[in-house]
Amino acid sequence: MASDRHLTELMLDALSGREGVEPKKMFGGTCWMLNGNMLCGDGVGQFMFRVGKDQETEALAKPGTEPVVFSGRKMGGIIWVEEKQGLEDGLDYWIGFAENFVGALPPK
Repeated sequence: MASDRHLTELMLDALSGREGVEPKKMFGGTCWMLNGNMLCGDGVGQFMFRVGKDQETEALAKPGTEPVVFSGRKMGGIIWVEEKQGLEDGLDYWIGFAENFVGALPPK
């Protein structure tokens, strides 16, 4: 997963001031961890959010979303959101959606 510098900066701005959030290089790009658990990331032209399997159907019902597939394997509970849709909905919306799941996980 390559990173998009512009999207990385947008995500950094949206995540600034949130406690327990730290960047980490993963999958060849940048991901952000909440208390040690993957919360979100960016790719070229899209954002990645860990929404959890229970919220995945609801998240994928929104336009501009699709499941994350790495090496031919669907990553359950992790979705891509196209840049345009992510910005239209607002990154705070998608971060909150992911935080609803990831924030309930035990810290690592």
